[in-house]
Amino acid sequence: MMTTIKKCTLTDVHDLQTISVETFTETFKEHNLPEHLNAYLEKAYNLKQLQQEIANPSSQFFLVYFNEDIAGYLKVNTDEAQTEAMDDDSFEVERIYVKRKFQKHGLGKLLLNMAFELALEQKKKKIWLGVWEDNENAIAFYQKKGFVQTGAHSFFMGEDEQTDLIMTKTLQ
Repeated sequence: MMTTIKKCTLTDVHDLQTISVETFTETFKEHNLPEHLNAYLEKAYNLKQLQQEIANPSSQFFLVYFNEDIAGYLKVNTDEAQTEAMDDDSFEVERIYVKRKFQKHGLGKLLLNMAFELALEQKKKKIWLGVWEDNENAIAFYQKKGFVQTGAHSFFMGEDEQTDLIMTKTLQ
């Protein structure tokens, strides 16, 4: 088993779009109306939107490969790129997704550990993320990694308002 992580550049935008749509659909398809899911996918993962996000110096994307296959990805934000107003000491994990067939291989842990390293390199004191309130596996994973719920915010899937828990971990 060979695992590698590669920072995304604009040349990776098609691969990023493919893995984004695939993992988001796998995760949320059975819990949402198709029209709400499709509206979200079109808005969040169109090529122009992803190109803008990759080009933002306060955001970074990373692809994780399992052998030769793209197995998942990570998106992190600082400063004004964070999806919630946070202080300058905060570092956001906006997206962390692994394809179902590659789960249980430690890839989520690998990506999250990378986020911890990036946050510490940038002298951040807190790392935070939003997770859907009904995603029990993800919530348990983050709790095991030392995150605690510190708030909640609305997340819209098309016109359907859902709740994401905001979970935060203080870094040493």
